[in-house]
Amino acid sequence: MRLQFIIIVPFLLLILMAIFLPATSAHAVSKSYKRTVEKYNIPDIALVNQDGKKVRLQSLLTGDSPVVVDFIYGTCTTICPVLSAGFVNLQGKLAVTSQKARLVSITIDPENDTPKVLKEYLKRYHAKPGWDFLTGSRTDIDIVMRAFNAYIPDKMSHYPLNMIRSPKDGSWIRLFGIMSSREFMEEYQSAIVKQ
Repeated sequence: MRLQFIIIVPFLLLILMAIFLPATSAHAVSKSYKRTVEKYNIPDIALVNQDGKKVRLQSLLTGDSPVVVDFIYGTCTTICPVLSAGFVNLQGKLAVTSQKARLVSITIDPENDTPKVLKEYLKRYHAKPGWDFLTGSRTDIDIVMRAFNAYIPDKMSHYPLNMIRSPKDGSWIRLFGIMSSREFMEEYQSAIVKQ
């Protein structure tokens, strides 16, 4: 009887810790990213996607579907792979729940990111339909970055930034910093149910 008690008690303690500690520690730990709610005026300009087709940015980023936007470039080896992995994970989680979202990556290196480079980049990340990678002239890309308050003079000084557009009211959740896939999904769910 005593041996059973010695075996069962630690096992029960582990189960209780697994149930209650994540919930309390998640609230105790501060987030590693900054979240704000913004309104952006999307410029009505044409950019080019990975298939070489012209798309109107304003119509691509507005409408009844949720939209997630980031700014990356094809040869980046620092922040861009992390942001792209976030898009991959988000696409995977949404596919499981049959939810759809438009994911849009916009290059910050249009001089080098041709449609062919963009297509190869998306292939490398096994992007599913619904994830577009856009390029354009340097002038147009700068206009878009400024519209999202994401302008940087040099691609090497870019930062981790995701924006999620709520289809309910058109507001954008601006997420500055590195997030876990769980945090990204929670922010996405929060944005799409926003009233």
